[in-house]
Amino acid sequence: MREFGKVAVLFGGRSAEREISMLSGTNVLASLMGSGVDAHAFDPAEREIFDLRREGFDRVFIALHGRYGEDGTVQGALELMDMPYTGSGVMASALCMDKVRTKMVWSACGIPTPRWEVLTERSDWNGVATRLGLPLIVKPAREGSTLGLTKVTRASQLPEAYALAARHDRLILAEEFVAGEELTAGFLGKDALPLIRIEAPQGNYDYQSKYFSDETRYFCPCGLDEATERGIRELVMRASDALDCEGWGRADLIRRADGSVSLLEMNTSPGMTGHSLVPMAAKVAGIDFDELVLRILEMAHVG
Repeated sequence: MREFGKVAVLFGGRSAEREISMLSGTNVLASLMGSGVDAHAFDPAEREIFDLRREGFDRVFIALHGRYGEDGTVQGALELMDMPYTGSGVMASALCMDKVRTKMVWSACGIPTPRWEVLTERSDWNGVATRLGLPLIVKPAREGSTLGLTKVTRASQLPEAYALAARHDRLILAEEFVAGEELTAGFLGKDALPLIRIEAPQGNYDYQSKYFSDETRYFCPCGLDEATERGIRELVMRASDALDCEGWGRADLIRRADGSVSLLEMNTSPGMTGHSLVPMAAKVAGIDFDELVLRILEMAHVG
């Protein structure tokens, strides 16, 4: 029996992804308790974070998504308390939450990612459409779960897409739309998990399709030959290392018809719901949900 002491599962929180965090955290908590771990629910939206120290917790499983949980803020508070926590540290969490800075790092390291630019109210919409091509994607730079995202097919749609994204964030990203197979690659420690190929209804892998639709299809094994999959998994680990990710996470990417790959984003606190991808890939690798949760908790660290 692994000894973890008193464990807090952080879920809920204040972000726009609270609903999904509640699902993830509930699953993680039930799994830990079922494995005999002294685990307790802790919602930082309802309690002061420093209660963790006052109440004698020994380590923390972070099942928060989005801001105030996946962006380095909670990680920094936990480090101030010398409390081991799951997932990436402060810097990597903050970088990965910010899609603009993620792309800056990847571009500097030669890791392929779609062309992009930052939008403002004064952007030349026709110029943006010309430079990136149509269609293109507009999204908040620091949100997840496709919140505030629009696929733009005409330059005239850009102001409305910008306004929608701006409801979620002050930093707005326009990104080249890359057509191809949608893939995701989780990792656990220093090893990438098997790739998953996603087929969403009408090719629209939005919030509903991600978490609630039974029409979205997932293929794992993904159907690629062994050498091709190995190369993509190695690329994902390079992308993870460039951002200094730790513990576990998930990269989302597109594989074009010509076989080239573009990385879209890195998630440092992926979902653990019934539709979530890391548990799905881990299962194919021979790691069931309970063992996955224990391994993630085992890798908890401070700083």
